[in-house]
Amino acid sequence: MALTHSANVNSTPQFNVPEIGSGVGLIDQQKEKMIGEKVFREVQKQMPVLQNPWLEDQLVSVFSHILSQTQLGQPIGLVIINDPQINAFAVPGGLFAINTGMVTSARNMDEVAGVMAHEVAHVSQRHYSRSQEAFKGQGLLTLAGLLVGALVASQADGDVGTAVMLGSQAALMDKQLNYSRNQEREADRIGMQYMYTAGYNPQSMADFFEVMHRETSKVSFLPDFWLTHPLSTERMSEARLRANQLPRVKTNLRDEDFEILKLYSMVVSNQATEQQLQILANRKSFSGQLALSAFYLKQGDYVLAQQVLDQAKVQQRLNNLLLLIQADIYLGQNKTDEAYKAIQSAARIMPENRALAFKLAEVLIRQKQPAQALNLIQRFSNKNPRDINAWRLMQQAANIDQQSPFRTVNVLRYRAEVEYWAGWEENAIKSLLHAQRLIKNNEVLSEKIKMRINEMQKERQFRI
Repeated sequence: MALTHSANVNSTPQFNVPEIGSGVGLIDQQKEKMIGEKVFREVQKQMPVLQNPWLEDQLVSVFSHILSQTQLGQPIGLVIINDPQINAFAVPGGLFAINTGMVTSARNMDEVAGVMAHEVAHVSQRHYSRSQEAFKGQGLLTLAGLLVGALVASQADGDVGTAVMLGSQAALMDKQLNYSRNQEREADRIGMQYMYTAGYNPQSMADFFEVMHRETSKVSFLPDFWLTHPLSTERMSEARLRANQLPRVKTNLRDEDFEILKLYSMVVSNQATEQQLQILANRKSFSGQLALSAFYLKQGDYVLAQQVLDQAKVQQRLNNLLLLIQADIYLGQNKTDEAYKAIQSAARIMPENRALAFKLAEVLIRQKQPAQALNLIQRFSNKNPRDINAWRLMQQAANIDQQSPFRTVNVLRYRAEVEYWAGWEENAIKSLLHAQRLIKNNEVLSEKIKMRINEMQKERQFRI
């Protein structure tokens, strides 16, 4: 979805991004990774995180374009929080979070990319770790704890929630989780460089700053984007001036891929009404038809979902979301063979597509074919050990694998990973201890479980 530059290659400006990472000690980097993972688990446990492989993959695709411009290693991940407020934040070690409200408020993908680039710049320049409190005793860990405290406060009700939020705000300010003005400007400047060289329109960063500025009247929880990243008129004008100095990037006036992403995000985050979507679908809008079908699917009305999806199919456009919705409509009606036919061809052609692979695995599990399902999923859990969706599918596959002599052990192992990355660390360790007691006559598997228990126990003691 990245846009191509219209500027001549020779006119591309030379960028100067300060190299921070080379001077960072290995212990500091390991500590940042542990903090990022700890916050990841707490966010999964406490926040309304969306587990939606298609949506995750669409945003990770943009995120990866931007990350490719940096010297950062493998990030902890990108988390999507189901909240209508415009918000995003980053944590040391490369954990990035974005609210659904960020997507549904944006007018194009470039605006979303601008926010992502700003957050990536904070991490690449190690702004947390270079702050006054960083690495003095447990200073950075305290910041991470305050961050989680603020997130938890967002879920509280009534006056108590407000009091906790205000207390968290004071604590966050006191601990300098909010960046200095210089750090904000550096994140704006370097973030704009990242998004430009990744192929996105730098004007969109300035555009979205103005959108956010207009939204400041809405009350949101911390870490609120414009509270932790104060948006002054000076910063907005600087961003516009900086964008104007760059060669123009040709922007698509109508980006259907983004429209599909935006409307689908509105459906899964309960920000869309049936009437809104019907108007678009009646105008033969492909994105509107997909979103309306997803809306009915979410309500469990498979007949209406199918009718609207059939209208979308008339437009004869190849689209993975259409295939995923179709498979889900069939699964909802227990038509597993039809679901398999709907998804298997595309999943085989694009084996790297996580959303398609996971949906095919779900179908195979329903068809009682655990070995095939496990083969599909394991490469994804190997690539990203924090992928809760992958571990959950592996647990389901192992549970129906009647042929395996290690069936119960594997169910417990995979369940432990789901529990661990969902923030239930103690339960995860108990599941593995149970698996360890059951394992007999397999030293390799026994040693693997023992090592994982030790890792979990060590990381669990790393308290925030």
